[in-house]
Amino acid sequence: MRHIAITMGCPVGIGPEIILKFFTQAVSFSQYSPVVIGDLGVLQRCATELKINAEFLSWQPGVPIQAGQIPVLELSRLNAKELNWGQPTITTGKAMVSYIEKAVSLILDKTFSAMVTCPISKTSLNQAGYPFPGHTEMLAALTGSTNYVMMMAGSKLRVTLATIHCSLAEVPARLNQEALSSLIQTTDTALRQDFGISTPKIAVAALNPHAGEAGLFGHEEEDILLPAIQTMQTSGINIEGPFPPDTIFFKAAAGMYDTVICMYHDQGLIPFKLLHFKDGVNVTLGLPIVRTSVDHGTAYDIAGHGLADPASLAAAVDLAALIAGNRATV
Repeated sequence: MRHIAITMGCPVGIGPEIILKFFTQAVSFSQYSPVVIGDLGVLQRCATELKINAEFLSWQPGVPIQAGQIPVLELSRLNAKELNWGQPTITTGKAMVSYIEKAVSLILDKTFSAMVTCPISKTSLNQAGYPFPGHTEMLAALTGSTNYVMMMAGSKLRVTLATIHCSLAEVPARLNQEALSSLIQTTDTALRQDFGISTPKIAVAALNPHAGEAGLFGHEEEDILLPAIQTMQTSGINIEGPFPPDTIFFKAAAGMYDTVICMYHDQGLIPFKLLHFKDGVNVTLGLPIVRTSVDHGTAYDIAGHGLADPASLAAAVDLAALIAGNRATV
């Protein structure tokens, strides 16, 4: 049975709560065995305050897991009683980072098959001394990856992003044929190997309104997007576009395309979260490890109140198991 690491995320966010709800609401784990990497004391406090009946197991490799137990690889021992929900510190930030680093190392040494990450605070990440804009970039650095891609995946829609965490004003300058071609190649490979789609069909969303309207509203489509698409078509990839952004997502959600390549963060995430606000999954493509994540943040405003929904975590664990299984058969 495959072991899947679930990193707890920020200790004072909703990570502990969704983990507890995920385990206590799950029917069974017949295809994989999830293990939490985090802080046992924080999880116990969360369970007590939210009146969640949970049985914890202090886990180490080789320790058998009984039905109903929540296995925890305890990596930090924060003073749980003194923590305030929704108020991260440098100490919680360092603990948060340690969970991620440990999960990566345990996958690389084959102890785990995949990792699923609960939400982190980007501010805390930087305060802890890690100058990354988010999980994706940190994992790329930890695994020495350069051609990594952020995908948001759901049952109706998948999107991948040409640019991620940058201002809208920076997007046009960051687009180029080489980077876009690499993104398309990585996406196509992942759809085949990780998602098991034998003949994926990919669409590209234009940057400008009406796909530039023959240069009237911008030249990026003619100068960058179309040449990259044509190059990938000659290499055998089934890709079309660039399409006007106001129509392509409807067509993709209707099943005409397996994913949409988007030019910037919100172009892809707005339609995606409209359809998959609760059950969407963040997947990092192009890594030597399998990594999925919830598609929401730390939700500090509701942390500790019992209001968090574990649906995205459940979907992320299922997808991590699917990808790990598909990679094992390649």
